[in-house]
Amino acid sequence: MAKKNPIAIIQGGAGLVTLFIAALMLFQGVEPFASWFYCFAWWAYILIADSIIYELKGDSLIISRTREFLWLIPWSVVLWLIFELLNIIMKNWYYANVIDYLPARWVGYAIAYSTVLPGIFETAELLAVLGLFSRRGKGRQICPEKKWLLVSCIGGVLFFITPLLFPRYCFPLIWLSFVFLLEPVNYWLGGKSLLKELEKGDWQKIYTLITAGMICGLLWEFWNYWAKTKWIYTVPFFQDFKLFEMPALGYLGFPPFAVGCYVFYNFICLVQGQGGWERGEAMLMKRRTVGYPAQIALLTLIFFFSLVSFKMIDAYTVKSFSRMESNWNIFTLKK
Repeated sequence: MAKKNPIAIIQGGAGLVTLFIAALMLFQGVEPFASWFYCFAWWAYILIADSIIYELKGDSLIISRTREFLWLIPWSVVLWLIFELLNIIMKNWYYANVIDYLPARWVGYAIAYSTVLPGIFETAELLAVLGLFSRRGKGRQICPEKKWLLVSCIGGVLFFITPLLFPRYCFPLIWLSFVFLLEPVNYWLGGKSLLKELEKGDWQKIYTLITAGMICGLLWEFWNYWAKTKWIYTVPFFQDFKLFEMPALGYLGFPPFAVGCYVFYNFICLVQGQGGWERGEAMLMKRRTVGYPAQIALLTLIFFFSLVSFKMIDAYTVKSFSRMESNWNIFTLKK
């Protein structure tokens, strides 16, 4: 049994209280909970999951690896904004009832998108701590040949391009693009790689990520369904059979998306020359980690990329706004 830590208890309690209050206020129609319910629910879940992980093994992402956790936040925003920009062409979803006050709306985007990587990784780590696939994680060893790694990269490029050229028929491929494109790069360059796990016959990580993706997908859609500010799907062919706002077959995209998130962040760590978010991660490259000036420059670049992307989301993806007071009593609906 892991040693008790009051911080973990307080953190988990804060998450539970936040989730309870947010749900109660949502159904009462009280702002900001009605419009920002998704943000409240996801961050509450992340706090709760992290505290459970710490209680079970005495180590967690937020409490023990705070620096790694903080780096997940900006890269989570970047990752999801890539898909938002792609959606401008694919037109698979749009946003409704978005706060009309720009500063609050853009802060809301950032808070919501920053949950993607933490949510998936906390869920995956929780499943691993619970030992869900510890007995079934051993399987066939796979030793990838160079030619197949090259084929995978080419496939990843095609998976990225064809949904933009033929969005009506090829849109599902976009969720596989990072897996096929970046995983061979991580493997080739000596970074953290799922293929290295498969060389040892260890499938536990993949099983865990796939399951975490499905769990997070269900939570994303469940919490989105009840929120006032929400996204609505317009994907072709599958609109007749829905679970919450998502067409039922669309849930098949969440497992590969979770694997893609893991591969994407491993690639980012590889480029930065630093360890990942997982416990015991060493330097991935035998060179200096990006220094503080470079980190500041990188965060500045991410900041301006986010602002430009938010502007494009407002212009192309938001279909309706909720009129709010344009001061910091922003959540009071105008009569």
